[in-house]
Amino acid sequence: MSDIRVRPALLSDDPALVRLERATWSTLHAVRPPREENEDFFGERFGPDAFLVAETDGRLAGFVGLVPPTPLASNAHVRQIQGLAVDTWARGRGVGLELVLAAVVEARRQGAVRVTLRVLGHNTPARRLYEAAGFTVEGVLPGEFLLDGVYVDDVCMGRRV
Repeated sequence: MSDIRVRPALLSDDPALVRLERATWSTLHAVRPPREENEDFFGERFGPDAFLVAETDGRLAGFVGLVPPTPLASNAHVRQIQGLAVDTWARGRGVGLELVLAAVVEARRQGAVRVTLRVLGHNTPARRLYEAAGFTVEGVLPGEFLLDGVYVDDVCMGRRV
């Protein structure tokens, strides 16, 4: 297994992140339609500073988004993982776990005391990954999304940093 290097995202990563997100898009984890090929990955809401990327074998292997869940000062002590993807060739090599753990470290560096996330109830691999990183289920919104004609739970998870 190659070394996994996690680093802050750069604006120049934009095209590779669009390709990665489109290649890994699935209703197993996504509730919005896939991004268009010509659509930028970074936007007005979240720029490169909101993402960490993993590289292995000299290639971009995955990303994780880490953002404040709201703009409220009363919620400034929390960071939320919004978006995690690992390229198919890099799966099973620990990239996802490294990204999630790096996000927890980054949240602590930013002064957060909690990290939260939302994961679809039917996404068993992601739920196992988050549990391996110390996240626990804190709530479930039953049937929150209708995906491919099936109602899917939204599972809220969190952990202290």
